[in-house]
Amino acid sequence: MKTNAAYLVNDVKSPIRYGEINIINPPRRRLRGEPLKEGVEALPVFCGFCGTDLELMKMGEKGALSEKFPEGEARLINGHEGVVWVPSQNRFAIVLIRGGDSFDPTRFTEEESYFEYGCDRADGLFCDRNFFNPDMLLHLPKEYEGLKKLPLTLAKKLVFSDPYACAIFQHERMCDIGTAQNFRVISARDKCSTEQAMQKAKEETFRKTVIFGLGTTGLFIGDQIRRNHPEAKILFIARSDENAAKVRFAKKYARADYLCSAGLSEEQTAEKIKEYFSSPCSVFVGTSGNEAESRVAFRYGALGCNGIYDSFSLGPAVSFDTMPFGFKNHVILSSINFTKKHMEQAIEILAKSRFDELVELISREEFTENPKDAYLNKIYSKGAPLKTAVIWNKEYISED
Repeated sequence: MKTNAAYLVNDVKSPIRYGEINIINPPRRRLRGEPLKEGVEALPVFCGFCGTDLELMKMGEKGALSEKFPEGEARLINGHEGVVWVPSQNRFAIVLIRGGDSFDPTRFTEEESYFEYGCDRADGLFCDRNFFNPDMLLHLPKEYEGLKKLPLTLAKKLVFSDPYACAIFQHERMCDIGTAQNFRVISARDKCSTEQAMQKAKEETFRKTVIFGLGTTGLFIGDQIRRNHPEAKILFIARSDENAAKVRFAKKYARADYLCSAGLSEEQTAEKIKEYFSSPCSVFVGTSGNEAESRVAFRYGALGCNGIYDSFSLGPAVSFDTMPFGFKNHVILSSINFTKKHMEQAIEILAKSRFDELVELISREEFTENPKDAYLNKIYSKGAPLKTAVIWNKEYISED
């Protein structure tokens, strides 16, 4: 089937393009043991841009995208955040991005396979129409079923379904690991039962939380911690000015404090963290994409004994000195995933949130006229908003 799309190729000068291409509809399965199913046609309505899109474009410039292409193709339609209209079902849907021949595609093993719409071996959302496995078209909350036009404010909220689901997964994993890490110590300290100690350990994991970086993932992880742990003390660290919109938003809705690290050395940043908590922190979440994260936590001692380092950045190396690392009993967690359950939870939370305030629009015409220029000089420029999105099909959006 022919469609107009933004798509990625291996080309040093023009790695992202817009035009008419042919899309395929190979049978895919959501999970191992489920039947292979051909996709049902859906029309992308509202699409968000993710940092992954920029990284894929950079891979195309280096000629390193071939393994990401759908089988038999030499291009990838990117885009994995947004809302689609499913004509055959007369409803809007959120696409569950990852599936495959594995029991849990977000935590696949070496002998299993996976695909990811818009990212890895399956075409995504920046197109007029595409095919998606029917088991991976998730429903909107019940109160929005039956809509024929999607309110723009709701579309802006739901564009975060993918990253917010990641944040729910991160919180879940930190709870699991924090509980296992410290319940024996707490049982000995408080002379309590294993069950009581495990509950206390889960809460104490977040008692002194640092989130290094204030993009969407950092903000959403902070939001998840605040929703689940009202007594947690949360400190965001980034280079943005104290009066930046995202800083004000984080302080208001995540009820967090903020440290601007601009002008501070890594050692000074670590000292400011210890000064804020009156001790090193209990959990350090790295979301900035900068190698300073691990140095602040480990080399300069911002992470306390028995603490957890949640590495949520893609790209930077994490380094530590094995002597203090071992004796301080640190744990490093690194897992950028989510499941259907997490995304369904995210959809419900987002629909009732204020996160639409963080989204700004680029017109479809401005994006498609020169996608590479739009990426570099607007969507991912230094002064870009926290999230940029595009109304892809105005027919299904209500802008009132």
